[in-house]
Amino acid sequence: MEFSKIIAQELGIRTHQINEAIQLLDAGNTIPFIARYRKEATGELDENVLRSIVERLEYLRNLEHRKSEVLRLIEEQGKLTDELTAQITKATILQEVEDIYRPYKQKRRTRATVAREKGLEPLALWVIEQYPKAQPLEEAQKYINEELGVETSEEAIDGASDIIAEMISDDATMRKRVREATFRLGDMVASAKKAEERSAYEMYYDYREPVKKLPPHRILALNRGEKEELLSVKVEVPAERILLLIEQVFVKQGPAAEIVRSAAEDSYKRLIAPSIEREIRSSLSEKAEEQAIKVFAGNLRQLLLQPPVRGKVVLGLDPGFRTGCKYAVVDDTGKLFHVGVIYPHPPQNKREEAKDILRKTMEKYQVDVIAIGNGTASRETEEVTAELLRESGMAAEYIIVSEAGASVYSASKLAGEEFPDFDLSLRSAVSIARRLQDPLAELVKIEPKAVGVGQYQHDVQPKRLEESLHGVVESAVNAVGVDLNTASPSLLQYIAGLKPTIAKNIVAYRENHGKFQKRDQLKKVPRLGEQTYVQCAGFIRIPEGTNPLENTPVHPESYELARNILHKAGFTIEDLKERPNEVRLGIAQLSPEECAQEFSAGVPTVKDILAALQRPGRDPREDLPKPKLRQDVTHLEDLQTGMIMEGTVRNIVDFGAFIDIGVKHDGLVHISQISEKFIKHPMEVLSVGDIVKVRVLGIDSGRERVSLSMREIPKDALVTI
Repeated sequence: MEFSKIIAQELGIRTHQINEAIQLLDAGNTIPFIARYRKEATGELDENVLRSIVERLEYLRNLEHRKSEVLRLIEEQGKLTDELTAQITKATILQEVEDIYRPYKQKRRTRATVAREKGLEPLALWVIEQYPKAQPLEEAQKYINEELGVETSEEAIDGASDIIAEMISDDATMRKRVREATFRLGDMVASAKKAEERSAYEMYYDYREPVKKLPPHRILALNRGEKEELLSVKVEVPAERILLLIEQVFVKQGPAAEIVRSAAEDSYKRLIAPSIEREIRSSLSEKAEEQAIKVFAGNLRQLLLQPPVRGKVVLGLDPGFRTGCKYAVVDDTGKLFHVGVIYPHPPQNKREEAKDILRKTMEKYQVDVIAIGNGTASRETEEVTAELLRESGMAAEYIIVSEAGASVYSASKLAGEEFPDFDLSLRSAVSIARRLQDPLAELVKIEPKAVGVGQYQHDVQPKRLEESLHGVVESAVNAVGVDLNTASPSLLQYIAGLKPTIAKNIVAYRENHGKFQKRDQLKKVPRLGEQTYVQCAGFIRIPEGTNPLENTPVHPESYELARNILHKAGFTIEDLKERPNEVRLGIAQLSPEECAQEFSAGVPTVKDILAALQRPGRDPREDLPKPKLRQDVTHLEDLQTGMIMEGTVRNIVDFGAFIDIGVKHDGLVHISQISEKFIKHPMEVLSVGDIVKVRVLGIDSGRERVSLSMREIPKDALVTI
């Protein structure tokens, strides 16, 4: 099988690009490295395309392996023919291979097995041929054998019918036709197991929708309701139309027609329909899981790439009722100053005492921003914070941050090593404060699936989710780059080519030998060989290194090219530090194509180097909108239909986006209200962390729900105060 051609056709990419990508991947190169530093070879394929190539390549290689296995197993039975070999070789999906192999697969004991043991297979073959003149009952008399348990012609016909039913069920072409017809004609039907019981699945208590139109989030909701034994779920299909398909192939005119027709009906109802329903539901669930993982991964990436809030002293608040609100103050580098607990909420209700403690703490440490976790008691804590700021007149601001994964981090071995003397709950307050200062550096300490936001992520295959999320974190870390002299092992392990053990070795080497001055000092780190160095070097930064290029994404293999480009513009490497503005202006005048031709380099690489030389030390997150800081809180009763609000996108799902507008619960913008133009998914327009203007459509005070719209809002519309 020519994998490159198949993948190229599927992705709409030239075959030679796929070939180059596969060769680079098979040689042990990482996706971030290939995407960034081998653009000429792959024709500038980005990370997303490269990950798609990896996924399809793995599937096709597994398919090829399965084909070889099936061919071997059939050959061992002595039943392999040229026609079968051709069918299996030509198959393009795993399901086709399994359908072809089905008749030869070792089966548990069935009614057909018993009939074959009674010597009735020749009769079944005779009947299925449906000789137009011969009488089945007369032919069946030849197979009466009391020793084998066949005492009458009718018993012989019954046994032959069981064999025919299994033969029809095992027919690969027929199964494919039935599967397609079931998908096309079937309805997914759900009903309540206990209609009187209230649950989150009430909309599915009397539910029917065509299988082919089912959206992914609904499939997962039905699966979960069924798993929790609140729903009965099945696929309903017009059986008479499916039976007609089968009869058109197997039933011919003649005395045996009724026998075959009856066997076909039995085959469909007893063998084919239940099996096809399982296959279709499994396929739907698989696609729904892929979509859920895609949404989760997209949200996680945006969460990781939230702009850092630098140069601020932050007080992190982990809200709670009975156990109190834990707080931690960290300086502008993330170093911990102070931790404590306040009890402003029930049952203690020490609101004034809590405000006094916070005020004194903020004054002592000159706190600039308060970061409040968005979990239990978040909005109540926000009210206390806003009240404190109003009463004290302090210039500080606050922000609600996602505390997803904070408790996971608190209980982790890493948190224990960082803060061995602190209670678990106090560690989470430190995490909340730091994730505002540098979300990426802090969030990589937590298992990815505990960090992100999405839909039904707990219902998908853990291994598949883990693989996808690891790729997202790896992509985000490498897109930003890390400071080699401050990065934790948790951050370093996501750099291209670095494994957890090597990441720890780097930190140990740094602690024993002092700060790194040059990238190539990495080669002295135990177990970090030349291949690993090539993969990781371009993604690490040394802001105070001996060579200013080491604080850029320029790879060491291109240092000479970077020097030549600088020289062409009239500068030296040292000028990157001493005359950055002049270098920026001078480099901007150069033509990438001219430089590429003069220095025998690729245009994509030259473009990247020119961009890096103009902004050494640039953090790509700094170009994104800054997080929205607040000084006051809005209550649900303050809202009115038609109000224009400004809010932060907290979560994106298939059917819309949840927006934090400062009230207790996030408002929902349904997908139909996100854009003036038609969109297939909210992610086409929105990202987690975006600051957006929304109009209040409706308020359900009873259920504390707010519906919002982003449509028909003038660009110069003022936010309602």
